Amino acid sequence: MMDIHQILQLLPHRYPFLLVDRVLDIDLQAKTLRAIKNVTINEPFFAGHFPKRPVMPGVLMLEAMAQTCALLSFETEGIRLGDGQVFYFVGIDGARFKRPVGPGDQLVLHSALERTRAGIYRFNCKSVVDEEVACEAAIMCTIRKVE
Repeated sequence: MMDIHQILQLLPHRYPFLLVDRVLDIDLQAKTLRAIKNVTINEPFFAGHFPKRPVMPGVLMLEAMAQTCALLSFETEGIRLGDGQVFYFVGIDGARFKRPVGPGDQLVLHSALERTRAGIYRFNCKSVVDEEVACEAAIMCTIRKVE
């Protein structure tokens, strides 16, 4: 497990773009991570997306999954925030949105490292609400030193 204080030590994201509230488990041998994002009516995007039927934007679900990928990579590689490295998106394949996510939902974020090649990490990811897949995608990222 990893609480918000430990997450803040690894990710450079801050409110309103920190989209992981807690890591439930990490399996470094299997290279998997499971985390949660508690979705509340206080999220700033709900004011305009959409006022009569608040729905979490799909791009933010993808961002939440990418943050879990970063956490998994940093843990497997032993990287810390002070190391001056940032995790960047390289690509997203096969993104599918299967159910709307709204206030009161708890997104369970699953990330599994599929492979690493030439500094590019490829993950299989999904977001689940009440055991129903809300979003899934293959996410590619890389780690770069910030000057």
